Amino acid sequence: MHNEEHTWTIEAKASLFDLKLNEVWAYRDLLWLLVRRDFVSFYKQTILGPLWFFIQPLFTTIIFTFIFGNLAGISTDGLPKPLFYMAGITAWNYFADCLTKTSTVFRDNAAIFGKVYFPRLIMPLSIVVSNLVRFGVQMILFLIMFIYYYLADASFQPSWAITLVPIVVILMALLGLGTGMIISAMTTKYRDLAFLVGFGVQLLMYATTVIYPLSTAIEKYPKYAWIIKYNPMTPIIETFRYGFLGEGSFTWGSLCYATGVTLALLVFGIVIFNKVERNFVDTV
Repeated sequence: MHNEEHTWTIEAKASLFDLKLNEVWAYRDLLWLLVRRDFVSFYKQTILGPLWFFIQPLFTTIIFTFIFGNLAGISTDGLPKPLFYMAGITAWNYFADCLTKTSTVFRDNAAIFGKVYFPRLIMPLSIVVSNLVRFGVQMILFLIMFIYYYLADASFQPSWAITLVPIVVILMALLGLGTGMIISAMTTKYRDLAFLVGFGVQLLMYATTVIYPLSTAIEKYPKYAWIIKYNPMTPIIETFRYGFLGEGSFTWGSLCYATGVTLALLVFGIVIFNKVERNFVDTV
């Protein structure tokens, strides 16, 4: 008999904490293929194509500036209103896109999962990476606006915390990934959650410091400000703003809190994702 070498051994039982990172690395070509597919397919039949990366945050900034900045008169801590809102929108969009698209990964890819074997973690990871491309494009728009206001002698100054921006981006990605995997695993059994995610993310935005600073929430609504303060995305956005604009309620304690919550949700998300992927084809 000939000696046979097996590349992978598929077992019925495996640890819930087994991430199969060696397999994920081996399938990295598939990861980049999925990233390219997401990027191309989403804008393939659109007239403006990737320009939508710029249009969406730009128009949202204009609307927020008019409604919340001018009509409602909400404070922006003395920062230029468009720049304040653009900073919050840029950070929030990346997290929201990661969460929303990851939350339907089982439902959207049930046909593929039922036919071909590959590390299932590839799918949510490809979503995070493809959204990172969009985030990078929107960051260019934010930096253009940032440079414009900076050269116009606006009353703000970047702080040392700008060096924390890469960490902040990683936290946004992991928080969206972990939360999205939890919801995706639960939607295989409770379909109603899929309908709640869309407007639930929108409601969550108003409980995050996207359209107002944390200082304003604490000052005007001290009784309910704890909801906003303990939202893990709040320290992340406040750190992002503090780094670029020098204004924001940044503390090491709040950033460590956001990091702890993010890692806890990520670990729980991976555990429940690994558990559900074994038999989800029977329920989706």
